[in-house]
Amino acid sequence: MQPAVHGATLADLLAVADEKPYYELLDGELSQKAAPLFRHGRLQPRIAGRIIDHFGDDAAEGEPGGWWIGTEVHVELAPDEVVVPDVVGWRIDRVPEPPAGFPVKIRPDWICEIVSPASPSRDTVRKLRIYHRAGIPHYWIADPEQQSLTVFRWQPEGYLVALTAQPPEQVRPEPFDAAEYTVAALLGLGK
Repeated sequence: MQPAVHGATLADLLAVADEKPYYELLDGELSQKAAPLFRHGRLQPRIAGRIIDHFGDDAAEGEPGGWWIGTEVHVELAPDEVVVPDVVGWRIDRVPEPPAGFPVKIRPDWICEIVSPASPSRDTVRKLRIYHRAGIPHYWIADPEQQSLTVFRWQPEGYLVALTAQPPEQVRPEPFDAAEYTVAALLGLGK
């Protein structure tokens, strides 16, 4: 990983975005995400796919639908905050067209980060604070090493832990509580 660049702006991020897509702007710091390990890269599409099956814009008839879901989307939360969540979603009733642009300038309704063993505090402390400050209503932390899923709900004074779970539990994690999931399946550990 490259050293962080402090006092950076969106222009600095845009200058490296083509050649270094895994950079974020966190509190005015141009910061490189850790290179994803296979387990991390495998888990992203699994979480996204399970959510899309029930809640995606093209969900099957009889499923709730109603969400735009993406992975690795650059999202501008503030002038000095451009994040690249592992999985991210917008409610279609609030955002009727698919989010567009680079970076997307519409606040997401849900973000899921997969904890990287190289920098766990990035997701569990730093980004949690950034997402709360930005008013992200729902934040999930998927931790494959700890085999846990933590679901947070935004409150003015800080995120409220709405759910913590591990395999073999079955859960209805908000905001997708209209469907039931096994924690193992969400974490890529089984069905």
